[in-house]
Amino acid sequence: MNCASSTPPLQQQLDLWRPRLIRLATASDDNDGAHDLNHLERVWGSARTLLAALPQADALVVMAACYLHDLVNLPKNHPRRSEASRMSAQAAVAQLAALDFPGDRLAAVAHAIEAHSYSAGIAPETIEAKIVQDADRLDALGALGLARMFHVGGQLGRALADAADPLALQRDADDSRYTLDHIECKLLRLPATMQTAPGRALADERARWVVAFRDQFAAEWGGGG
Repeated sequence: MNCASSTPPLQQQLDLWRPRLIRLATASDDNDGAHDLNHLERVWGSARTLLAALPQADALVVMAACYLHDLVNLPKNHPRRSEASRMSAQAAVAQLAALDFPGDRLAAVAHAIEAHSYSAGIAPETIEAKIVQDADRLDALGALGLARMFHVGGQLGRALADAADPLALQRDADDSRYTLDHIECKLLRLPATMQTAPGRALADERARWVVAFRDQFAAEWGGGG
């Protein structure tokens, strides 16, 4: 009697679905360099690091959410920005179902996508959602995170920093006006929001690099460093 499972081994499932997920993620004409395929690949790369420490998580759910979490990518200043992750989850479920993605995993993928967003404020309830949220937030920290920050700031027409007080020592930080203020307003708050122990360790390490960069930036700025 053949007792082998009809479900393909995990790595076979990942290899089968990864190119399909990439095609779905890159089907639009969105050229946002901060949320492009390179970003998705980095998020999946960080998620794989976290999965190595958390093997109980469903890697297929995590991979699908990593690649499809930005299916609906609204600008940071869009009035419906906080709804983008829910829109992405709905689009992902519809497109995955059309490709016969395992139906018993669709809800988990949707929740992981919904909960990844900082602005949505949805608490991750599964280990898969926690991994995806951590992996996405890790890409906002470190050297690449800063590059993405300045890219978005340029897209939105924001000044690099306040001319006289780049570190916001004598004013309230305002990242709607000054890109550098985004470090104080959001980036340095991310480590405390990390959901997994390995994610927190990586976030703390990258945050130290961000602080060092900010201090060097202010020293070279000449206005208040």
